[in-house]
Amino acid sequence: MTAPQIIDIAHDGLMTYARIAGPILLAILVVGLIISFFQAITQIQEQTLTFVPKMALTGAALFFLLPFMGDALSGYMARLAARIVSGG
Repeated sequence: MTAPQIIDIAHDGLMTYARIAGPILLAILVVGLIISFFQAITQIQEQTLTFVPKMALTGAALFFLLPFMGDALSGYMARLAARIVSGG
């Protein structure tokens, strides 16, 4: 296996990871910013105020995005298996 092939496989893996983790991380970031802004305005510094909504959003995002995540991972695995079968 040559270096460009390895780089191509690594690039494909990282892009698949970004497609899977990106939407969830972006949603958590937005909620975190909104909650932080709310805490700054009201000066409520309760730790559970940041933790509970993020956990609920993560669960909801996973529930709705699992089909997309499964398709992305199965597509990556199919491409990887095709490379293995073709010998490179």
